[in-house]
Amino acid sequence: MAEVIKMPKMSDTMTEGTIASWAKKVGDTVKAGDVLAEVETDKATMELESYEAGTLLYIGVKEKDSVPVDAIIAIIGKAGEDISSLINGNSGGSIEKQNTPIPPDEKSDAIPANVEGQKDTSGIEATVIRMPKMSDTMTEGVIVAWHKKVGDKVKSGELLAEVETDKATMELESYEDGTLLYIGIEAGKAVPVDGIIAVVGKEGVDYKPLLSSTPPKNGQAASKEDKPQEVKVAASVTQPVAVSSNGDSRVKISPLAKALAEGKGIDIKSLAGSGENGRIVKRDIDSYNPSTSTSKETQTSSSSAPVISGQESFEEVPVTSMRKVIARALGESLFTAPHFSLVIDVDMDKAMEARKSINEYTEAKVSFNDMVIKATAVAIRKHPKVNGSWLGDKIRYNNHIHIGVAVAVEDGLVVPVVRFADSMSLTQISSSVKDLGGKAKNKKLQPKDMEGSTFTISNLGMFGIESFSSIINQPNVCIISVGAIRNIPVVKEGQIVPGNRMSITLTSDHRVVDGAVGAQFLQTLKALIEDPIRILA
Repeated sequence: MAEVIKMPKMSDTMTEGTIASWAKKVGDTVKAGDVLAEVETDKATMELESYEAGTLLYIGVKEKDSVPVDAIIAIIGKAGEDISSLINGNSGGSIEKQNTPIPPDEKSDAIPANVEGQKDTSGIEATVIRMPKMSDTMTEGVIVAWHKKVGDKVKSGELLAEVETDKATMELESYEDGTLLYIGIEAGKAVPVDGIIAVVGKEGVDYKPLLSSTPPKNGQAASKEDKPQEVKVAASVTQPVAVSSNGDSRVKISPLAKALAEGKGIDIKSLAGSGENGRIVKRDIDSYNPSTSTSKETQTSSSSAPVISGQESFEEVPVTSMRKVIARALGESLFTAPHFSLVIDVDMDKAMEARKSINEYTEAKVSFNDMVIKATAVAIRKHPKVNGSWLGDKIRYNNHIHIGVAVAVEDGLVVPVVRFADSMSLTQISSSVKDLGGKAKNKKLQPKDMEGSTFTISNLGMFGIESFSSIINQPNVCIISVGAIRNIPVVKEGQIVPGNRMSITLTSDHRVVDGAVGAQFLQTLKALIEDPIRILA
């Protein structure tokens, strides 16, 4: 009997997995223990083995696609076995149905069905004006004012209306000659993008069938009369903002400024606009001086800004499972736990001498981060309240000390755990961190390597970052952020001398840790690092 292979839950925080690659294809013989696929989880890329022998009959997920935990990803059984009932039982949706081609006879029936009931409007000598999408975030526009009324003659390039978007008030031009036959929205009212706002065409033509025609949607072909209008209206959006006043035959002027100019008898072509993109606004009319208008025109034309050409571009990539979990976990932490941070400067002179001495006599080279891990574990032992978790109706204080060490990897961030760090020597911590870091870089970490931390350390000192604060790695209630060692002038015994300082920031969950508790912990940590012999006691 065929067996269904479902996406396994490979870690305690995993909600979905991505098929990084398939090691088998449909029709291949599979033995128990064979690797079927590589699965990218929120923490690592892991191998998915088969626990059944047989033939791979079905693959339900393409490479690089993600599916939730327990979704069907494959079926193994006997060659030729009927598995249709198993596929149709996939709660995540039948992939078979998505991939099944439509028979030719069904295709021919489907096409007329989509257009059934629609009227042929190709012979109507009129053009529908729709609300254009004037910005990437625009969903609707407000008609601020109409510059034409029904029955008015309209020429290509004439201003029809002013439209207020989510970002600015812009002018909507006509790119058709004719008569304004219909206005579909009053001034002051909003209409969604692609909504009909007007109709321009031959005087007396029956335009009403156009109003009942189906509005264009993304990916659908427009009708004959709508298709050119989509291009023309879009062009009218970019025209006012893309072309300077020097190269545009139409003067850019606000309605208020235009009315004031007409009232004062001012020739608007003699004005230099001070508004956006050279637009003439009220202050230009108020400050108009006929004696200097000529010199202003000359100055404007000679000092026009150079045209900068370029091409905007971007790349969109699918969000990886790891990045989704980072976004979810850190977002939940930041917006559920009240964070506060404390900063302290540590004298690193003795620590630098101690590290140099230790590394002269040990094979495992100890880093400053290793010393911080050890000092942190010892300080936690003296201040156990920073080693807890918030559980809603109770607080857990852990008696063991497992230090999570943040490690940057290509796809994001992982936090492998150094267990019982307070009981380890510096060289043992060094070996453990190197081993875990190597696994992280090679995507070989197992879930057990990243579970159970009680306190977290993040170190960006190797990148030259002097100080920073981190988001708490829940369920921990504290995280320290370690900066770079700085060689700076310091005062010792009344004298200014060179010194080495390192900044440490403690970020805590105020539901569990109070400011005084955090400050006392930092004082102890500072004392231990400044006199490293104490962490070896």
